[in-house]
This record gives sequence, C-alpha cells and structure tokens, in this order.
Amino acid sequence: MKLSDRQGLTEVEHRALKSVGVQFFVNGAVVASYIPRLPEIRDDLGVSISAIGVILAVATGMGMIGSALQAPVITAVGTRRAMTFASLTLVAGLAFVGVAPNVWTLILALAIVAVSDVITDVAMNMQGSALSAKRTVPVVNRLHGLWSVGTVIGGIIAAISAALSVPLAVHLIAAAAVLGIVLVYVAQGLLHTDENLLGDDVASRSTDGGPAARRVVVTFVLLGGAAIVPEMITSDWAAFRLADDLATSNGTAGLGFVFFTIGMVIGRFSADSVVLRLGASRVLRFATAIAAVGTVIAMLIPVVPVTLAGLVITGLGISVMFPQLYDLAVRSRRSKSALGGLTAGSRASLLMAPLVVGGLAGNGGLQVGVAVAVVTIPASLLVLALSRRVAKEPAPR
Repeated sequence: MKLSDRQGLTEVEHRALKSVGVQFFVNGAVVASYIPRLPEIRDDLGVSISAIGVILAVATGMGMIGSALQAPVITAVGTRRAMTFASLTLVAGLAFVGVAPNVWTLILALAIVAVSDVITDVAMNMQGSALSAKRTVPVVNRLHGLWSVGTVIGGIIAAISAALSVPLAVHLIAAAAVLGIVLVYVAQGLLHTDENLLGDDVASRSTDGGPAARRVVVTFVLLGGAAIVPEMITSDWAAFRLADDLATSNGTAGLGFVFFTIGMVIGRFSADSVVLRLGASRVLRFATAIAAVGTVIAMLIPVVPVTLAGLVITGLGISVMFPQLYDLAVRSRRSKSALGGLTAGSRASLLMAPLVVGGLAGNGGLQVGVAVAVVTIPASLLVLALSRRVAKEPAPR
C-alpha cells in the first residue's frame, strides 16, 4: 500500500492515514492470534464443537453492547480517544483469552475482545474513509487489506505456535504485549479532532429521522448481517474443516485460516484499482461468484491441498464486501444511521451464525464444510441483491 504518496493530503492527514493503516493491521492480528487455536482451546476445555459454537455466539451477543455504545462513545470523546482506549482494551482481552481457565472466563474474555473491536472498527473506518476520500486514488480496500495482512501474520504465528506446542498463554500474552507497543505509534498520529471528518453535508444529514432514516438502518442491518457471515464464518471454521473433516494436525489446521486470509490480502490490495476501472457494482458481482465457487471447492472437496486452494479463492471473492459497505455507509447521507445499522447487523449475525454452523456440524451430523457452505453461500447472494440499492444513493462529497 503506497502510503508514502500523499496524493492531496496534508502532512497531518498523511500521518493519520499511516496510523489508521497500522490500526487495521493490529485489529486483524488480534483476531488471527486466537482463532487458529480454537480447536486446541476446545480440547483443553473438554467441550464439543457445538459448544464452541455456543461460546462464540454468547461472547458475540455480549459484544453487541459495543454496537450500542459506539455511537454515543465516539460522539462524546471523538474517534481518536475512542480508538485509543478501545484498542488497548482489545489487546488486553487477547491476553485474557490466553489464560482463561474455563468456559465462562473464556466467554468473558471473548466478549471484551468483541466490544472493543466494534468501537475500534467504527472509529478507524470513519477516519480511514474520510482520509481516503481526500486522496486522488482511494485506499479503502487497501486499508482493509492491512487488516488481512495482520490476520495472515498473526495466523502464521498462531499455526507455528500450535505446531511447536507453545503454550497458549505464552503465545497470546506475548502477542498482546507486542501489539500494545505498536498502538503507541497509532495513538500519536491519529487525527486529534473530528471536525468536518465526514464533511459538512454528511454531518448535517447524519441525524435525520423519519422513514428514510429507518430504511437506511434496515438496509444496512441486513447488509452487515449478510456480509459478515461468509467472511467470519469461513475464517472461524476453516481450522475445524481441516481438523475434523480431514483429520489434519493442529498445525495444519491452523493453515486453513492463513490460506483464507492470503486470498483476502490479494483481493483487498488489488480491489481499489479494479473498482476504479470496472465500477464497484460490477466488481461486487464478480467477487460474489468467485466466493461461491471457492466455498464449494474448499468445503465440499475432501482433499487437503484442494481445500487450502479453495480457501484462497474464497478469501479473494469475499475480500471486497466489507470495505465497500463501510465506505458506502460513511458516504451515506445518513452516515451514523448507516454505520450503526452495519455494525449492529454484523454483530447480530455473529451471534446467530456460530450457533447454526455448530448445530449443523454437531447435533445435525453434517461435516463442518457442508455446514459452512449451507450458511455462507446464501448470505453472499443476499449481499449482492441488497448492495445495488445502497450503491444508487449519490455520495454527498
């Protein structure tokens, strides 16, 4: 990502964009540090795969508090302070996951991660989209690409740690300490004020009420709920696909997450230029088809190398969904309503989807791959159908 090229940004804005990019990386690394080791966590706690689905769902349900808090918190203290405090809490939660001795403390630790992640996520996307819009060439997808780079690096370290039998507590505490140090750089460079962050026109319209605002909220709730399913369910359950369906070792199972995120990185670092040439709507249609094909390959063909290749293809297709939706929400004439709906919808799906996948794979008797495919493919198609509606709204910039 060419952050060295200012392309119309002031020195302060240019430094802020670098900080936002690093924040995206940190958020991705936090998620990737524990997800590849979920099969190991399950075994250590002595619970079933369906129980893991319940744990993830309950933690996410508690994390939905963050969706309710993000708007008043960011309004009260601004994106910089909200992002700084929430990101520090996020890495502290990661360390807590590493030392959780039982199911209930694990749920609490994951809830802390979830709440902090929501607030950080919205704040960094607000600064990132606003700064991207001031550049000659936008970088929204590449900012999200840095999140994926964080997941690749974090996932590789997690897979290596599992393969070398590094204790989970040692791994996650060390990861949290390193990421906490990185956050010092982030906090020093963020925009200190949100004045005109979204532009006067957007800010003046963002609190509009009435039927139009409610339609925006409902549409973005559905979009957020649908878009998060293929991205996070595939990443969360890729390790179980390999470990349970294909009987691989913990080290190999962790590579499922890594290969998926490699596809995400490739897609996100190339998407901005492709969108400029082909248009967001066309790229999204192509990406949805690619994601569906990749899901079929990864989840339904029982050969380890083929599954890993399919995960790369799936990540490539899914990569453009959330960056485009966040950008559409920030540029919406009712941006706060849109962002609130997008985050609330995504967290609601994260509450329900693990229960569905875990239930299908556990009590339902389906293979993990089949359960993932049954849930993710329809969600991708719903994103395609709904995104055309919001893409037609003129951007007020």
